[in-house]
Amino acid sequence: MTGILILAGIAALIVVYIISLYNRIISLRNHRENAFADIDVQLKQRHDLIPQLVDSVKGYMKHEEGVLTKVTEARTNAMRAGSIDSKIAAEQQLTSALQGLRVAVEAYPDLKANQNFKHLQEEISDIENKLAASRRFFNSATKEYNTSIEVFPANIIAGMFNFKRETMFDLGSEQRERLDEAPKVKFD
Repeated sequence: MTGILILAGIAALIVVYIISLYNRIISLRNHRENAFADIDVQLKQRHDLIPQLVDSVKGYMKHEEGVLTKVTEARTNAMRAGSIDSKIAAEQQLTSALQGLRVAVEAYPDLKANQNFKHLQEEISDIENKLAASRRFFNSATKEYNTSIEVFPANIIAGMFNFKRETMFDLGSEQRERLDEAPKVKFD
């Protein structure tokens, strides 16, 4: 009789432990999704500012239509993206298109002096800084979640309930290459 009680007690402890691991993984997954919700707010603001930026640039850059088209298309794709992974990929393309626009703007000193353009550029820069902070928080939550489903014995529970490794929100290979380059200093 005592042996049955001991086995029942051990089984109960194992069940409680499994439930606790499962709940921790769920909590970490929800924390990650909440972190992405913060990014979504910043992305919405960025998406709202881009048409204004493109409109203010159009008058100056008539022959740079391709750059503006890329930005507009990338924004549209980013706004249509549904899942977190597709949003990450679309936002990497939008960031790359905006970088191309920044490079093209360098050739237009009158545009850079335009107050409306300066204001929009400052707003987008502010949003980019907030996005960077939100990405760091999201990546931290993603790393914690991924680690939790990969360590033993939680990986057994994660496998049983089909928890998968999630994607980080990184800069993308094109921007990473730019960061690896030494900055160019110009004295005009």
